[in-house]
Amino acid sequence: MDAEHLKRLEGREAEHIPDILNEFNKKHADLLVFDSFHSDNQWHELWLAIFGILDDAQLGHLHTQCLNTVRILTRDEFSLQTNYIEHEVSQLLKLARVEASSLKLPATPDELKQQEEGQLQLQEQPSLAQSDIIAEALKCLCNLVYQSADCRRQCLRQHCLDAILKRVASSMRHPCALEYYDMKLLFLLTALEPAARTRLQIDLNGLTYMTKWLDDKLAEPSCSEEQLNIICELLKVMFNVTSAPDKSPNEYEIQSLHLTGVLRELLLRFGKMATDKERSVVTHAINLLTNISSSCLIELTLKCSNAEEQPKKAVEGVAKAKPAKCCALCFEKRNVRCLTVLLNYLRQALAQQEAEASSHELLSPVLTVLVKCSRSDCVMRHYLRQEILPPLRDVSQRPEIGQELRNHLCRFLTLPAMILRDLAAELLFVLCKEDVGRMIKYTGYGNAAGLFAKRGILDCRRVEGADYSSDSEDSDTEEYKKHQQGINPVLGCVEPKSKHNPLDDMTEEQKESEALQLVNLIEQLRQGGIVKPALIDKDGKPQPLEHILQLQEELPQQQLEQKRKT
Repeated sequence: MDAEHLKRLEGREAEHIPDILNEFNKKHADLLVFDSFHSDNQWHELWLAIFGILDDAQLGHLHTQCLNTVRILTRDEFSLQTNYIEHEVSQLLKLARVEASSLKLPATPDELKQQEEGQLQLQEQPSLAQSDIIAEALKCLCNLVYQSADCRRQCLRQHCLDAILKRVASSMRHPCALEYYDMKLLFLLTALEPAARTRLQIDLNGLTYMTKWLDDKLAEPSCSEEQLNIICELLKVMFNVTSAPDKSPNEYEIQSLHLTGVLRELLLRFGKMATDKERSVVTHAINLLTNISSSCLIELTLKCSNAEEQPKKAVEGVAKAKPAKCCALCFEKRNVRCLTVLLNYLRQALAQQEAEASSHELLSPVLTVLVKCSRSDCVMRHYLRQEILPPLRDVSQRPEIGQELRNHLCRFLTLPAMILRDLAAELLFVLCKEDVGRMIKYTGYGNAAGLFAKRGILDCRRVEGADYSSDSEDSDTEEYKKHQQGINPVLGCVEPKSKHNPLDDMTEEQKESEALQLVNLIEQLRQGGIVKPALIDKDGKPQPLEHILQLQEELPQQQLEQKRKT
């Protein structure tokens, strides 16, 4: 900006300001590098000139343009760090109407409603022009909060959280843009400032307010794309707040139960994921569910209240009727549609991950939720097992080959990505009721060896402390029973017969020579640190060997133990 334009801005020449700002805003709309503004203190002078105009109430019609310029200037982290801007931040908080309020925020939304009714005459609905100014000021504050820790702390000192939460919980309707940037600012504050999370959760009871607001949003007959954007930002804020709950366990569980019920309604409404935005809503809802305690996830399934019971007396000569389903997704008298949504989301995420070779960030949250659901309730575990580990029929292929959920999860068991590998292993193991034999049946010992080694059950011992229902239906199909004896437990499938065994043409001396060569090669690999041969100790965990010949010393004992098992 040349000196003449800057001088006119400083002189607040109203007739020239619109053209000057319009030209500047268009020219620098995508500006990210501000090196040219650092010479001759140009950034600071322009900053002060713009805020001089914002401080003049008579130039209110120019405030939206001025705030557009401020938004561009707030991208310059260097200038924000090297200039004192506390007064200007206070000015932006005032323009955004999130400055300190004299009215204390009540503990619950119902109390706030009563307070609003008592203060009805003081409430003033902002005009469209005022709403535009508020939204633009919020955009500037979002940039400042992201760039500057000092600005974040100033926002907390001036009770910005209180004002935003009060506006969110208010019965007064606000434009979508204003609600969106309220949530965006709240998200940035709670993501970057731990003190903001604590204050929002403990002092302001923010989770209760935000849960009520989300419930109100879902009660609306239709949701535009703008509303879906707001819901996404709200779910992100709630995720931040629930990441490290500071409330007492009982109080937090009460809040979590209500929140889980609202998230259930959200998943039911947007579970078809017809658009990318609806899928984003489901993604953020699943992320939030990872922070909910397992005991509260029972709220994801509702009892089917009108499910018919079997008739007490059967009519003579007529078979007993099965209980009628009260809904399309009734399972053991519970509506499991939410679990179906989670499984469909998992399938879509798996397809996307394979097609785009994307990271595992989409998969980890949904697998975490499925693990928690499986552990928390037997009905949910039964349903998930039916969908993920259906009775085996085709055992001609390895468990990791195919496109079913079981195949995908078995492939994850040997991934180098530890988080995804461990989640897949835990989900499969819980669905198998932590039964080693059943886990080997569905995944093969080779795929599950990492899990067994981690848990100290490489010797296939029973898991101590596993608490599952005793009823266990026989899931073996006729096809499985037919090939059961030929299944290789290490591979998890029927091993194809080899056309020719090279050992058949060797003499005993040749076999012994090959065995010694193999021992020497393994020893070289061990000395080079490439492999670590191990034995299973008494705790069921592998222990490295000092020399490969120790395997021979343990062979008689292993053979004896194998005979005892058989």
